[in-house]
Amino acid sequence: MEEATSGSDSDYSRFWISWFLSSKGNEYFCEVDEDFILDRFNLTGLNNEVTNYSQALDLITDNLDDEIQDELRGSLDVQARLLYGLIHARWIVTARGLQKMIEKYKRADFGRCPRVFCQLQPLLPVGLTDVPYEKSVKLYCGRCEDLYSPKSARHGSIDGAYFGTTFPHLLFLVYPSLIPPKSGPSDLGPATKDGERRTKRMREEQEAPTEGGGDSISTASVALKVERYRPKIYGFQLNETARLQRWQEAIRDRQITRLEALEDRA
Repeated sequence: MEEATSGSDSDYSRFWISWFLSSKGNEYFCEVDEDFILDRFNLTGLNNEVTNYSQALDLITDNLDDEIQDELRGSLDVQARLLYGLIHARWIVTARGLQKMIEKYKRADFGRCPRVFCQLQPLLPVGLTDVPYEKSVKLYCGRCEDLYSPKSARHGSIDGAYFGTTFPHLLFLVYPSLIPPKSGPSDLGPATKDGERRTKRMREEQEAPTEGGGDSISTASVALKVERYRPKIYGFQLNETARLQRWQEAIRDRQITRLEALEDRA
């Protein structure tokens, strides 16, 4: 994660969470309620993930002794960020955490889908793994059900484990009214002429012809290499999604077989 560039030392000492959330690059995070952090049951197992766990927790809750803080400030800050991120991943799948993230989702704080036919559908952050230091955060579109990388390098460096693999799919499961339509304008898309012009510009850019037809590339071989994102909640694939994906993959396999036969004949 990028080093914070805003906030004074006194703010850092007195209100660590406020300082952290106001720092550039941390806009994806929401504030975790202090009651949730102070309930040790919610932090079960995190002491095995974070070095200097007790001191990092004291720093987050503004209870760290000033003398210790001066000594270990640099290393403790890194551990406090890790601890807050892992607590954040647990918080956003609670009822109150989901509500806070819904507010950010409706404001499109996480950005909008770059796919033209998604019509600027707001995105949600998701991790590809729940293990820290493995994968950076990605953005999930509930309309095309695909993943995208954040535009900002600061956001792109955030650890995906700070949001977890479950969050966006649990949100749509708990609040089905927020599931975006597969066609037509998005309910959360910008209703302004500026938004319409942006959508039109994106469509024209994608439809613009490109040089080189790629005639030597095998369509079947390309199709075989395509990876698919599989939404999961607590490690389990969603039943309806899993069934649909199995059907889609069966259709894809039949199409690949046909393409291979056509290419052999050509």
